[in-house]
Amino acid sequence: MRQMLSAALLAALVLTGCSGDTAVAPPGPFTLAVIPDTQNYVDYSHQKAAGFALDASELFIAQMRDVARRAVGNGGDVVFLASVGDVWQHQTEPIDPEHAARGFEAIDNPVFASELKVGDEAKTVEIPKAIEGYEIIAAAGLPFGVAPGNHDYDAMWSAAGFPPDFAKLQNDRASLRMVPEDIGMFHIGGLDNFRSAFGADTAFFEDKAWYVDHYAGGANSAQTFEAGGYDFLHIALQMQAPDEVLEWLRGVLAKHPGKPTIISTHDYLSTQGERHPNPIVDLERLDPDHHNSAEELWTKLISQHDQIFLVLCGHQHGQGRRVDENVHGHDVHQILADYQDRGQVAVDAGQPPGHFDRPVAIGDGWYRLMTFDLAADVPRVKVTTYSSHYQTNSRFMATYAEWYKAHERPEASDAEFHASDDFELVLDDFRERFGDPGGD
Repeated sequence: MRQMLSAALLAALVLTGCSGDTAVAPPGPFTLAVIPDTQNYVDYSHQKAAGFALDASELFIAQMRDVARRAVGNGGDVVFLASVGDVWQHQTEPIDPEHAARGFEAIDNPVFASELKVGDEAKTVEIPKAIEGYEIIAAAGLPFGVAPGNHDYDAMWSAAGFPPDFAKLQNDRASLRMVPEDIGMFHIGGLDNFRSAFGADTAFFEDKAWYVDHYAGGANSAQTFEAGGYDFLHIALQMQAPDEVLEWLRGVLAKHPGKPTIISTHDYLSTQGERHPNPIVDLERLDPDHHNSAEELWTKLISQHDQIFLVLCGHQHGQGRRVDENVHGHDVHQILADYQDRGQVAVDAGQPPGHFDRPVAIGDGWYRLMTFDLAADVPRVKVTTYSSHYQTNSRFMATYAEWYKAHERPEASDAEFHASDDFELVLDDFRERFGDPGGD
């Protein structure tokens, strides 16, 4: 179904004079905004109407407004927004028809009863709020791409064959490990809900010159943007994508040869910087003929195409990064950021602790800003982490390590923890691969 522009979006387009077109980035440094998993903001159970201490969705809207105010069209330097998925939280089907027809079965899983709850709330509360947030981005004239995460699928279920350990659940919950043998394994299927919000025929993308390709109705998509004297290609790739999607992606690269390319996909790196899946959402293990692991994605595609220089992901809670040489001897930077587990805002609002006596996870407004300086003697990217709620960079928050380190990187020193969210990428082979800024 074609998504209609809301009255608020139409008004904003008139006020900004964007008319839905992308503003042209000025020469010099520019910034890419990266939005990690936002599901806990829009979760219907994290709103005052459900008895929560605050409307967590207000943090999501504030985050999108913060990105929009930084957009080139509003006088800032943000030229593109990449979303790495898990935009909303809940599912609308217990299992999708395609997987049911192939013999997959869902079983009860009391460990994740709330996360796996099926109902209308995704369509009545969560997806409309997600659309409202991205309308703010569209109204700023900012091109963007959204990669679907596991929570954005129509169905996510606890897979038969991997039951949770009911003895531990009843007698020793504290010893439960994040492995299938203890808490089960999840599978996912169906992207109709995702297409209803971010499909190729929605008002977000239809007839936009920067939205250059798509597959499966927009479950996978390609965008372009110009900045810093280069024409970039961005690919939003579905989670643990199958071979047919990789073949489509090869075709997109062939249509845009030589463009510096960024891939955003939901699950790719662990917090240890390894191309390992979250063990309880290992789609390639469950369904190997229909999914590629991160390592397979690297081997089959990313490492083979020299124009891919950056991979962004979320899903696994915390931070991680690595750099590898592709088969052409050039660097590919791979970066994880996911702040969904952060819950200090809920503590501040008086919300009682949740599972395992921890603050209820919301996200606290944190997202990534990647500022490219491609005209420097050696091209580089400054990566900072900013909270639209606390209105500060992680580096300048005195309580940052105190609030978050113990859960995310307990082995790190405070300085190391800060460095995981505030660092620099050196792109010393960028000009060798893509030429000088503004070159042909």
